[in-house]
Amino acid sequence: QVQLVESGGGLVQTGGSLKLSCAASGRTFSSNRMGWFRQAPGKERESVAAITRSGGSTYYADSVKGRFTISRDNAKNTVYLQMNSLKPEDTAVYYCAASISGSYYLGIHAYEYDYWGQGTQVTVSS
Repeated sequence: QVQLVESGGGLVQTGGSLKLSCAASGRTFSSNRMGWFRQAPGKERESVAAITRSGGSTYYADSVKGRFTISRDNAKNTVYLQMNSLKPEDTAVYYCAASISGSYYLGIHAYEYDYWGQGTQVTVSS
């Protein structure tokens, strides 16, 4: 069992920055692949970024590449999403997810993840 708690969402103007955090508990954090997803109203949940167990490899959706950075601190059981140059189209509920499969590869798809946080709202005003 893994518990995930996101924080750091809020309201920001276009061009601004936010840093999301996701604190994990319940299982050895370094054993989990981690990912960030988002869901805007009326749209399907989409992958934003992913990171391997060691943090050595990362994945970004094309829409956020060059603006978002995913990282993890295994000593603090936390994964982060630094979001810069935010745009109105980044407005969504952002979810942290954990995969306990033991795979060393990146998890890009939602079906690869076993546990989800409650989500944190990010709103970018124009």
